[in-house]
Amino acid sequence: VQLQASGGGLVQAGGSLRLSCTASRRTSSNNGMGWFRQAPGKEREFVASISWNGGSTNYGDSVKARFTISRDNAKNTVYLQMNSLKPEDTAVYSCAAGLGSYYGTSSTGYRYWGQGTQVTVSS
Repeated sequence: VQLQASGGGLVQAGGSLRLSCTASRRTSSNNGMGWFRQAPGKEREFVASISWNGGSTNYGDSVKARFTISRDNAKNTVYLQMNSLKPEDTAVYSCAAGLGSYYGTSSTGYRYWGQGTQVTVSS
């Protein structure tokens, strides 16, 4: 499975972006999906994840109530809607497909990774 993330860019604080992650082939109906981010000089950080059918989600504390993860299995695509962006949200955002049904917060539970898309939020 290859994952292609897109939708990043430069936005002012308070603005919005929607990231997309498309799989090269149909992911297993049991695959959880997640978004992680990494800023320069910082460790990779969990952002959000979603169960295989979209019925359950997890969010990192720093993005709760601002970001929303969703998926469209018919399009093999996962989305991350980011609202009320802050400069501290600046990072490379990567999507990942979980090992089986895993959609937890640990990066070790994800098997396939996309190349990442840059999000820059100016103050």
